[in-house]
Amino acid sequence: MREEEISNLCKKGDNAARKELYECYGPRLLAICIRYIGERTAAEDVLHDGFIKIFNSFDKFTYRGEGSLKAWTDRVIVNTSLEYLRKTKKIRDNRTDMSIADKYEEPPQEQIRLVPKNIILEYISELPDGYRAVFNLYTFENKSHREIARMLGINEKSSSSQLSRAKSLLAKKINTYLDAVKNE
Repeated sequence: MREEEISNLCKKGDNAARKELYECYGPRLLAICIRYIGERTAAEDVLHDGFIKIFNSFDKFTYRGEGSLKAWTDRVIVNTSLEYLRKTKKIRDNRTDMSIADKYEEPPQEQIRLVPKNIILEYISELPDGYRAVFNLYTFENKSHREIARMLGINEKSSSSQLSRAKSLLAKKINTYLDAVKNE
């Protein structure tokens, strides 16, 4: 089924279309949940909650061409993930770890490309909750620090600081990985 057909049938409450949507989009949306939540079991619960919201909100969705359903479901899942993080109080304005340096040596892009995607995603999932949320919103959702601050209920300087510290932690892990590969 094409995206437009799936969306039209889901709007009508068609269970076969809902199943198709879940099967087609579920793995990618679960990956988004894991990227934000960092822990698979909780991410699966968030995915379930997100799909309930998706199925119950089709009356608000307007098909705008190929990719619009994907973008809308991604947005619902990101928002559901952030809601979970706020509800479980995993994101706080004062969670910035001052022991992590703001300055770091970022590996060159051509070397970063040598690190398998699953390793980078694992490193992202290991970030502290607040850092991970800010990093994901800034890097993958292209949100500004003002938007991130509003979405997470933190101030802009916290968003900027948490992003810098997230990048520092990731750079250290990537550099360690690259050194290990080089020494094999």
